[in-house]
Amino acid sequence: MADIKLLDCTLRDGGYINDWNFGYNTIRSIINKLVASKVEYVEIGFLRNCEYDRNCSVFNNCEEMKPILPADRGNTKFSAMALHNTYDPERLEPYDGQTVDLIRVTFHDYDIEEGLDFIRKIKAKGYQTACNPINIMGYSDAQILALLERVNAVKPDVFSIVDTFGSMMKGDLLRIYSMVEHNLDESIAIGLHLHENLGLAYSLAQEYINIKATERKSIIDASMLGMGRIPGNLCMELIMDYMNKMEGRDYNVNPVLDGIDDHIVQLKQIEPWGYNIAYALSAKYNLHRNYSEYLLGTGRLRAKQINQILSQIAPDKKSVFDKDHIEKLYLNFQSIQVDDSEFLQMLKERITNKKVLVVAPGSSIIDYQETIGRFIEENNPLVFSANFVPEQYNTDYAFFSNARRYESFRGEKEAACMIVTSNLLNVGCETENVVNYSEVSFSEKGISDNCVIMLLRMLDKLGVKDIALAGFDGYQTNGNNYAFPGMASPHTRGEEENINIRKYVEELQKLMQLTFLTPSQYEN
Repeated sequence: MADIKLLDCTLRDGGYINDWNFGYNTIRSIINKLVASKVEYVEIGFLRNCEYDRNCSVFNNCEEMKPILPADRGNTKFSAMALHNTYDPERLEPYDGQTVDLIRVTFHDYDIEEGLDFIRKIKAKGYQTACNPINIMGYSDAQILALLERVNAVKPDVFSIVDTFGSMMKGDLLRIYSMVEHNLDESIAIGLHLHENLGLAYSLAQEYINIKATERKSIIDASMLGMGRIPGNLCMELIMDYMNKMEGRDYNVNPVLDGIDDHIVQLKQIEPWGYNIAYALSAKYNLHRNYSEYLLGTGRLRAKQINQILSQIAPDKKSVFDKDHIEKLYLNFQSIQVDDSEFLQMLKERITNKKVLVVAPGSSIIDYQETIGRFIEENNPLVFSANFVPEQYNTDYAFFSNARRYESFRGEKEAACMIVTSNLLNVGCETENVVNYSEVSFSEKGISDNCVIMLLRMLDKLGVKDIALAGFDGYQTNGNNYAFPGMASPHTRGEEENINIRKYVEELQKLMQLTFLTPSQYEN
């Protein structure tokens, strides 16, 4: 039987979902259930230089951990993780066997020596140590061999194969494991930490168990329901069950299932983890997941567009997130240049001496139909809609800047003339009415690709100085933000987005008169 142990990292890796604020009683309950399951290691959180809060699984030292640990530990040991540059090891007490036994240390490929020196300091205090280099898939074979030589000199208790960006496939696992097995000091156990970007964590864990040398000690990481920073980790309940069936173990899965029902399912409502195409694309290029998160956060791109942008990230930018780099790629991708002068001149001639109504997709256009209808009847305005085609009102022009919205409404109410910003040429839009994205998203006061702001900027370029607005409600945390529920996006940034839009509305109000026909968070 292979010497394989399991380590649960729910309270540590899962903390990326809820900012480690599990609650004191929940932390204790999860630990007790894992001890009852007979798992060999429970990682109770991070060691960090912080202001301790007993409701959070982040600690300054071992003394703060004592209240959450059970008196009867069974055969379970405890661990914590530390990033060498976010924790001062002088805060850590000498090992006394009363709290954590194992401290796992992470570092990047550019600060290996600092990470190994940190491990030396932890070892000197009597703790078991694990070396968890970030993104081993980003190392060349030669770099892995050089790293192993340096690790052997330090002799931590564990060296982990960490698939940080979830890009590992079967061939990668075989290649890296073979190098580690044949070059790592025999006294050092091998760890494995997998992510679900490609939906392969469970199958790769099984493959690892099948190929692992029997003599070598090993530790596999997992978490309850796979909880962890999106897209999540190997599921503890699955790997326990597999080990029971195939390796003759006697893990008690029921307490883990109870913990999932009692605590983890409700946490998944905060920010659902699990397979996501954008994170699969980031794994495809072995990229820091924040690049996908940035592009998802725009809420304006289709998966194939995210794929195109991610493919352009420079090799030296892949491992460490560079916001300026991805923002530049995003804006360049959006900023296809066209000659829009003829169309804008035609629109200017049509709009002269006409009232203008802009209809945004906020839910207030349902509640205030009478008010909006009266304005249309009394003023006979030219009606523009923003990123949708309203069912309730006849629209002269439907203005689109968002690929997802355009695809959803293309072909709707063909009486409405489509206007698109030039970035939508990337999705094959079929209209001659194209305006330059860069001209309406940029101003000397900043960049905003909110559709209503872009539409107002276009109207300002046409000399329109008096505009009525409906459905420009603003984002609220609770309740329905849209007249059509299908338009809701999980990537809307709520009040953060409101703050940005208010800034641009205030700037536009210096240039034109804005009359709000429906309640809005952007009205003075």
